[in-house]
This record gives sequence, C-alpha cells and structure tokens, in this order.
Amino acid sequence: MKLVSYLSDGQAHFGVVRDGAAISLNGHVGANDLKHLLAQDALAAAQSYSSRASPSHSLSAVTFLPVIPNPDKVLCIGLNYEGHRVETNSPKSDHPQVFARFADSLAAHNGALLRPVKTSTAFDYEGELAVIIGKRARRIAEKDALSIVAGYSCFNDGSIRDWQKHTSQFIPGKNFPKTGALGPWLVTADEIPDPGKLILKTRLNEETVQDDSTSNMLFSVQKAISYCSEFTELRPGDVIATGTPSGVGYRRQPPLFMKPGDALEVEISGIGVLRSIVRDEVE
Repeated sequence: MKLVSYLSDGQAHFGVVRDGAAISLNGHVGANDLKHLLAQDALAAAQSYSSRASPSHSLSAVTFLPVIPNPDKVLCIGLNYEGHRVETNSPKSDHPQVFARFADSLAAHNGALLRPVKTSTAFDYEGELAVIIGKRARRIAEKDALSIVAGYSCFNDGSIRDWQKHTSQFIPGKNFPKTGALGPWLVTADEIPDPGKLILKTRLNEETVQDDSTSNMLFSVQKAISYCSEFTELRPGDVIATGTPSGVGYRRQPPLFMKPGDALEVEISGIGVLRSIVRDEVE
C-alpha cells in the first residue's frame, strides 16, 4: 500500500495511492493526518476503506506534501556507505554518525528545493532511503527493529556544504528551509520485506550521479533504528534518513553544485521517484 499527504483546493488530505489517484482518508479512519493514522495503528483500516472507495483526486492535479508533514523527529545517518566515506576521506567509526533535520527543511515531491543564494551557492544533493517509524519504541533490539517500521520513502538530504563544514556539527548546513525533500509517498513495510536489497539512484538533469545498493550500508536499517532508539524514544511518523552513497557533488572535480532550474530525481526500487526543481530562495 502507498500512502500520501497532499493538498487539493487548499485543503490538506492524506490517503491511499491507487492507479494514479489518491483515495482521501479524511474523515474515514479516525485519524486527521498520516502521522495520526500511524499512531492509531490504523493501517488495516486504511487498507479496508480504500479497497471499496472510489478515487478522490488525480495525483496529476494535487500539490504533494512531504509524506509526513509534521514529524516529531527527522534523524539522519551520515557517512553510511563505504564509497561515500572513502570519497570524503572520513575515518571509520564503530557507531552511526547521527544528526537532525527540522521538518521545515523538507520540501515535497514535485516541489522546489530552495538554494539560499544570499548565503551560499554550495548546494549539494544526497539521495537516500527514508524509514518511517510506525510504533513507539525505546531500546529496541536490532533483531526486532523492522517490526516498528511503517514503511519507506525517498529522501534528499540536500546540503549547504560550506555551512555544513563550519564546525564538526552538521546541523546548520542541513537545515536551510526547503533544501531537502521527502516523498513522493510511503510504501508500507509489507511490500519491502528487506530494505537492505534496494537500488538507489540519484539523477541531476537526467544524468545519473549516484547509483548504489542499500546492501552497501555500513550500518543497516535495523542497526540505525536500534541505535537511535537507545538515546531517544522513536514515535510514529518519525523519519530516519539512512545515508547517501558516493557521487556527491562537492567531491567531484570540478564540484557539481545545484543551480536554479536543475531537476533532481531520487529513485529507489520498490518505492518510486522523488522529483524536485531547484529555485533560488526569494525573501
């Protein structure tokens, strides 16, 4: 099942994707948004209602929202592919490198990525697999970690590289408004039994710039979930972005940074394609 958050005629909806359309769940499953649906453990109710309901809105006519528009937490795993660790000349670590993004740093599918041109033009891409948490958990064992996953989505951990490198703390360079993206939808975990066997590709203006398998993660999805749950309680709707492969722009010669009009796509097998257009931020 695919779940989506979107706007139609100015009204926020959440629903099930079927045959190029969304079946709105508003007012039908006892929840008021997708995060609430997960907190209510109501995926079965969503499946049941959508199986007998008619499509509400064509996806071609709606404005997508980030899959979870209001996550409590967006946790990101850095340097989680060996190729990316090597290209950045970073030391090996015994533990996942974790930093946080804020919800307002994320754009939606088909939305604009905002280059903060008055501050920096070093705007880089990072295609990633996003894990959406479906159940509350603290100190969950690695072997049980997938049991709390609601589903998966595509993620762009867009980075303002010079600000990221101001200190050892990544947060400033990762949180300019609408520099990242999450979408287009959530694919429920039953459709992806092994998140370690997915192919991730990032394309900039139709040129493939990243191409790798999630099997090459240094810390698996299960490990990332277990580790994060040790220091914070994971809650329904929380997002864990699991790291990017090699091929990032700032490590190319010459550096390849995004500019206005660029089209970025993050594609993950079994999930779909997250599309974005780069625009200069207008204040």
